[in-house]
Amino acid sequence: MTTSVSAPAFSADRGDGTYRNPVLDADWSDPDVLRVADDFYLTASSFGRVPGLPLLHSRDLVNWTLVGHALELLEPASEFRAPRHDCGVWAPSLRHFDDRFWIFWGDPDQGVFQVNAPEIRGPWTRPHLVKEGKGLIDPCPLWDEETGEAYLVHAWARSRSGIKNRLTGHRMRPDGTGLLDEGKVIVDADRLPGWFTLEGPKLYRHDGWFWILAPAGGVETGWQGAFRSRDFFGPYEERVVLEQHDTDVNGPHQGGWVRTAAGEDWFLHFQQRGAYGRVVHLQPMRWDADGWPVLGDEGAPAAVHPKPALPAQPPAAPATDDDFPGGRFGRQWQWTANPEDGWATQHSGDGLRLTCVRSVHAHDLRKLANVLTQRLPGTPSVTEVELRLDSEEPGARAGLAVLGDAFCWIGLQRDADGGVHLVHRFAETVAERERDAAPPCPAPDGRARLRIETRAGARCHFSYDVGEGRQSSGQVFAATPWRWVGALLGLFAVAPTGGGHAGAATFTTFRITPSS
Repeated sequence: MTTSVSAPAFSADRGDGTYRNPVLDADWSDPDVLRVADDFYLTASSFGRVPGLPLLHSRDLVNWTLVGHALELLEPASEFRAPRHDCGVWAPSLRHFDDRFWIFWGDPDQGVFQVNAPEIRGPWTRPHLVKEGKGLIDPCPLWDEETGEAYLVHAWARSRSGIKNRLTGHRMRPDGTGLLDEGKVIVDADRLPGWFTLEGPKLYRHDGWFWILAPAGGVETGWQGAFRSRDFFGPYEERVVLEQHDTDVNGPHQGGWVRTAAGEDWFLHFQQRGAYGRVVHLQPMRWDADGWPVLGDEGAPAAVHPKPALPAQPPAAPATDDDFPGGRFGRQWQWTANPEDGWATQHSGDGLRLTCVRSVHAHDLRKLANVLTQRLPGTPSVTEVELRLDSEEPGARAGLAVLGDAFCWIGLQRDADGGVHLVHRFAETVAERERDAAPPCPAPDGRARLRIETRAGARCHFSYDVGEGRQSSGQVFAATPWRWVGALLGLFAVAPTGGGHAGAATFTTFRITPSS
């Protein structure tokens, strides 16, 4: 795999000793954070995309780079051959114990899984099912250094179990392979006036207390809660420690607490921003006179704040650009389902060579597994890529897409008469197949420069160049999220059903740059 260096313009570092929120302005959903020595690591939900469990690294909690993934394939592999955008990896927890990194997550249809590794870059074990069951989500382990006991807490997905708004605790085997009891409800938020949709717990030991930091109130309008008890199984007392107040940061919650080597406390959480997904904010954290955490600006999200007291780092952000050297793609890319051999072929030059995979779903990108995606930036941006259609198969097509419950793409298609046309197509949320967003136009060389400018509100403006200068195409397309997932940028190559190899398409010089 290769990684390109992102433009510093996408960094949250303001260059004057302060940072602006969000520190990760894209869909890094349900983040959890960990410090080991002088390094900070973060993982996030990846749902049905592959590889899963992204791994990010920072030295200052502001400038982050993507260093890999912990999950090569979703299992069982047969169940993730087709896109399942709201399934798979939900709300992971990242921990370090016994000289190993551990990630626990809930698959709402299967149960609680874990993987572990000696180093953050692996090798990671294959997924191990810790507890089987429907609706078991958002698990978090704790190895209690004071007692030597190990625990696990998780939430519930009502869509699978009929249960929600409560947290269940278990004793766990110290090796993380299983649980030692049937579990006990340790926080029942139905008994807490005004609390609903309690989920996403993160479990800690601090100052003689067991702490659970957990969100409630839903992703759009919720808040961050803190719960504490002298005994893991309760009873717990609660407090709201972060909410919107008079800011424009709706639903600020669900994340992780981390302490620097110098003793500063910080909290990373998400904000739901529609088509942009769940972007990540960094809040200062302190403890009040009664021993409760205070997040942000006295419980309200901070927009700009002095950086953590850590050594200065160069501006950085997760990579976006790619030249695809040797046909390989960088870590920022994920398939929409488990990939198959031959979708992307390596070669001696630069450029991503995607096979035109034959599919009965060629008319609906939402159903294709062979779409290579990355996150849509949360700030105005311009995405560009060069495309050459090498397929001679009538109906074969390839392009650049914005994917969500609705989708829109621009690219090239081989016609029945052998010619190639620039096509621009879209489908509404309720549509079962795509239709033209603009009339096709000839692309005699079988090449095009494709461009999407994303402006405020995730409004996408498409354009192209087939050798006669850049031309606008179609109406503005308003990007939409999936369920739980922000909109994605995607590259694809597809062909109608039939026999034999359908050829390929080559993408080169992929760039995402900020726009004013």
